[in-house]
Amino acid sequence: MDILKSGEHMKQLNLNFPRKRPRRTVFILPSAFTVGNIFCGFFAIVSAMHGHYDEAAKAIGIAIVLDGLDGRMARLANATSEFGLQLDSLADVISFGLAPAVLMASWGLAPLGDYGIFTAFVFLICGTMRLARFNVQTQNLKHFVGMAIPGAAGVVAAVVHFVKVPVSDPLQANFLAVMTLLLSFLMISRMRYFSLRHLHLSKGKSHLNILLLSILLALVYFYSQVVLLVLACGYAVSGPLTRLVQSFRPRRQPEPSAETRRS
Repeated sequence: MDILKSGEHMKQLNLNFPRKRPRRTVFILPSAFTVGNIFCGFFAIVSAMHGHYDEAAKAIGIAIVLDGLDGRMARLANATSEFGLQLDSLADVISFGLAPAVLMASWGLAPLGDYGIFTAFVFLICGTMRLARFNVQTQNLKHFVGMAIPGAAGVVAAVVHFVKVPVSDPLQANFLAVMTLLLSFLMISRMRYFSLRHLHLSKGKSHLNILLLSILLALVYFYSQVVLLVLACGYAVSGPLTRLVQSFRPRRQPEPSAETRRS
């Protein structure tokens, strides 16, 4: 009986004892990834202005990786905060809005003059609107409404990394302008895109997931130009393809009510 009483007394002490809040370093770690994201965006802008286009494209790619890590790290550590969300949103405007716009304007749209600058600005404003819409929506969605701005920036970076040589032909520049406008439209569209937040490698056959991830990383390392372009363009067209498949699916008819059945 004394042991039971002492056990109950310890439980009461544990309940009354205030829980420790997560250490401050836990909150700083996701923000450190976000600061790295901002630096990559700034580096991409400076590199594009100095004609180092491939380095700018690689910096945008690294920013995409850091953007995915900061959110996942914050959720795993239960260290999400309003400050972190706002900082992440501002970082995305720089790294995935302004940096790709400057890169595309200086690398591929320069032969078009003012029209090329206007096209790059459309990409920037649509990406900013996409972020603003995401901030006011529910965050726990299985799908994104509209193409995520890192995905659109990834297409721009992948195309620049694949071609590398600056575009001087007006015909090619017009093709890139159409591509930029299509990406802008996809960002503000109502098409659904898969959210990588719900991708968990621990589910299912974890050893097979690790094997596939290792093969993908090896392919990116050895054949980065082709693999990154296929991945970026595949994600871009996944939204329209999903909408096309859903349009051909027969809609479910509502079940008849009890009064309809009697008649």
